[in-house]
Amino acid sequence: MRLFWLTLLTLCAFAANSLLNRAALAAGGADPLAFAAIRVAAGAATLLALVQVRGKRLPALRPVPVLALAAYMLGFSLSYLELAAGTGALILFGGVQITMFAGALLSGEKVPPRRSLGAALAFAGLVWLMLPSAGAVPSFRAAALMLVAALGWGIYSLAGRRVADPLASTAANFLWCLPLAALPLIWPGATLPNAQGWLLALVSGAVTSGLGYALWYALVLQLGAGRAAVAQMAVPVITLLGGVALLGEVPGLPALAASAIVMAGVALATLPRR
Repeated sequence: MRLFWLTLLTLCAFAANSLLNRAALAAGGADPLAFAAIRVAAGAATLLALVQVRGKRLPALRPVPVLALAAYMLGFSLSYLELAAGTGALILFGGVQITMFAGALLSGEKVPPRRSLGAALAFAGLVWLMLPSAGAVPSFRAAALMLVAALGWGIYSLAGRRVADPLASTAANFLWCLPLAALPLIWPGATLPNAQGWLLALVSGAVTSGLGYALWYALVLQLGAGRAAVAQMAVPVITLLGGVALLGEVPGLPALAASAIVMAGVALATLPRR
């Protein structure tokens, strides 16, 4: 039960990232590229402080998770300059599922039929949930960038199965990712956010990204790649509920029905059979 609640807390942190990002961009308070750079910087600063308080040392540089994290951060931000929210979510979560299930199979992890069925059901519900906001067919560049983000997040999650100290490893990943995340600031048209945008980016980086990713690294080893992949399908549903509670958004009955299908699939794939 403890694993369930910690996983739910982590997924809520992922959903909060989406809400904070949307709130910052909705009123023009932040450029998405600058938001990503500040997010990584705030996460790095917070995690490094916690590592110092614990008297720990950062592990050696691991290029794979650092490059994967940078690919996710940059691909996500750049793709949403052109991509509709629904289309982006479908490409992102579909790509993450394929990446993490492939990683699970290649590493010898058993994926029972019940988990595969749950993953298929959850993704079908996600398609139904996100299609109304998918918009037109995306450009090849935007779709490719989101696929890069999906591949990056899938690889970053898989790398979490091999860390001894999740907090220190996440701190090192954010620190080494920072120079790469700052590159978009030289992108033509990138501007610094206003005061509200700075605040939302700092909260997203320090709390829901930095601490959330450290907790995720601690949980992936216990969940396994297959269950971790399917569990993330719940993030759009949690984001939807957060939009209702915090942003005053009112979903229709189809969105609620689709959300129920997503959660049923996640439960089928992840919860123990009893």
